[in-house]
Amino acid sequence: MSYRFVRIIVFFDLPVLTAENRRNYSRFRKYLIKNGFLMMQESVYCRMALNQNIANNIISNIRSNKPPEGLVQVLSVTEKQFSKMEFLTGTYKSDVVDSDERLVVI
Repeated sequence: MSYRFVRIIVFFDLPVLTAENRRNYSRFRKYLIKNGFLMMQESVYCRMALNQNIANNIISNIRSNKPPEGLVQVLSVTEKQFSKMEFLTGTYKSDVVDSDERLVVI
């Protein structure tokens, strides 16, 4: 079985004017974190999937857990496309290993 790693990037802009809006924002954000998404920037989260079929399943789960108001966008890119991302300002900082490289500790 061949694997073609896919990155799923979720962008969201949700209202936080009322208590219910803040609750929906918090629930959606916690849903993403609980399901393996890592924050790339504020309101931009990313997760790796083994192949496009798994990515489609993840996207359908996001669709069923989206908040009733606001904007949620999902983008799927291959790992090769994702690795070509350029950092124009600042540096990438992360304590989490989120690549497809294997880690062996002996």
